Amino acid sequence: MAIARAEGYREGLVDLAAGRISREIFVNDEIYRQELERVFARSWLFVGHESQIPSPGDFFVSSMGEESVILCRDRAHQIHVFLNSCRHRGMKVCRYDEGSTPVFTCPYHGWSYSTDGKLVGVPYFREAYRSKLERSQWGLVEVAQLYNYKGTVWATWDPAAPSFLEYLGDFVIFLDLILDGRDGREGQAEVLGGVEKWLIPCNWKFPAENFSGDSYHNISHRSVDLAGIGPSGSGRRDTAELMIGRKLHVCIPDRGHQTIVYVLPKDLPPPPTYQHSSVVSEYFRHCEEERRRTRGDQARLMGAPGEIFPTAALLPRQPRTLAVWHPRGPHQTEVWRWFFVDRDTPAEVKNFLREYYIRYSGPAGMTEQDDMENWNYAHAASRGTIARRHPYCYEMGLGCAVEDYKWEGLRIPGRVIDITQAQSSEEPMRNLYRRWAQFMEADSWAELASWRRADTAAAALRPTGT
Repeated sequence: MAIARAEGYREGLVDLAAGRISREIFVNDEIYRQELERVFARSWLFVGHESQIPSPGDFFVSSMGEESVILCRDRAHQIHVFLNSCRHRGMKVCRYDEGSTPVFTCPYHGWSYSTDGKLVGVPYFREAYRSKLERSQWGLVEVAQLYNYKGTVWATWDPAAPSFLEYLGDFVIFLDLILDGRDGREGQAEVLGGVEKWLIPCNWKFPAENFSGDSYHNISHRSVDLAGIGPSGSGRRDTAELMIGRKLHVCIPDRGHQTIVYVLPKDLPPPPTYQHSSVVSEYFRHCEEERRRTRGDQARLMGAPGEIFPTAALLPRQPRTLAVWHPRGPHQTEVWRWFFVDRDTPAEVKNFLREYYIRYSGPAGMTEQDDMENWNYAHAASRGTIARRHPYCYEMGLGCAVEDYKWEGLRIPGRVIDITQAQSSEEPMRNLYRRWAQFMEADSWAELASWRRADTAAAALRPTGT
């Protein structure tokens, strides 16, 4: 029997034509080390929400990959994201999860930094440094690019990366489903309460592919459905509105983002939801009416689980949350989950939603406990010598996706599989790993931004004026 030689990433581990993906990409330590550099150091990553830092001096400590970062607002109200590491010897300059401060002071040797990142305090500056240290050269390390999109703060370490909106591409309409108000107004979301955080003993790609659009694991949630923990006491969610339209898997192939989305019928009003509380039901009934009045056909889109490459997971509807899968080594993931409501939501509705969100999601949420159980055991069962010789199967729906999908006049961007009857496909997972493999193989954004080449080619074919 031939003995396999351990090594890092190589072509062929992701074989999308055959629908085969090697277990090595989940459990190999060297591959993990490589993806920290090639994926996480080059991607746009979610950091936090502006409502977490409303005033000058406010801060929230977040993560970008394995890097601890500080999201803060300076005295001029500008938002920054800094590496949480002193330039002198590397100690964390902020060891609290959140708060407010005029300066960040390193507890090791006392260097201190203002909230705009400048080095403002150096013990024994005159005596030990002879006043010669160029303090302007030793401020906190700041991200290369930052973008505030409707209150959500995203950042990348790569100055060559495309802008955030270019990185999103056509997927922006699906991110809007969680950030815009339920009544159709733009950018109404705020964070409800704090951020739930917990550890899972699995590789970050297990939850990432699950939230990319895994509609195949309903067996895992059978007990939750029977328990009726949803907002109206039946099932996990109010599902009547899901049954009247089309259920789609939508992928943006050149970006690596994907989601489940429902398209409601053109002329049929949505069924009532949140019937357990008349106040909550009436609030959302009014919101739906306003959204349809102001958004037209776009109001027919209803969001479901989705993933912005590589680690930001969206759940726009029931419950309304955003999660990030922070890698903590090849065999562990730290999950952070934010809950959202519209800023002017009545207090009674906020309290109702808070209870529902916690009951549904997070480490104590009944549904997410089911998911974690699957990921834990799948990862552990894939680490063995024999197990690693056998790839996973990703053949479901292979070759069935279409471009330019329309239903009752509404066009859906990207590559789409209608799973209304089929119930499931693995197109979202293939899309995720296609993009992951591209990041692992490409040496620059010139290779990764393939849409730019397509745009250039299209422009060259257009007729010019005489």
